[in-house]
Amino acid sequence: FLQHVSHFKQYEKRTWEVIQQVGLEYRALTLARTLPHGDQRKLELGIILAPDPELLLLDEPTAGMAAEQVPELIQLIQQIQEAGNKTVMLVEHNMNVVMSVSDYITVMHLGRVLAEGKPAEIAANENVQSAYLGALYSDATKQPESK
Repeated sequence: FLQHVSHFKQYEKRTWEVIQQVGLEYRALTLARTLPHGDQRKLELGIILAPDPELLLLDEPTAGMAAEQVPELIQLIQQIQEAGNKTVMLVEHNMNVVMSVSDYITVMHLGRVLAEGKPAEIAANENVQSAYLGALYSDATKQPESK
């Protein structure tokens, strides 16, 4: 029995570490179903961080979030990356999120790889611009014309 209690204390300690890591310590006693959507997304991230995996697979982590909540989740993902002990792979249609958190991007279009590269390369890629980015990033990558 005492052996099981020591395991429980380890799990409890890890739980509090993850709750703090994802910024939910102020909501630790709140039922998950009553959390605001953005906090539910943080909780989901905490759940996948709890067993300390080497690889995080995130599918549309900002889907359904209010625009003002997205930067906080981006910052959390960046903090995880900066710790340097996890690989983060995400599927995301919000190009601001993709450009903010990615070291390397593979762009898919109609089931095929359209482009691969670093964020600046993807932003400058004309095929990606026409398929996904439009004018959002194209102006930032153009060199000013000399007169």
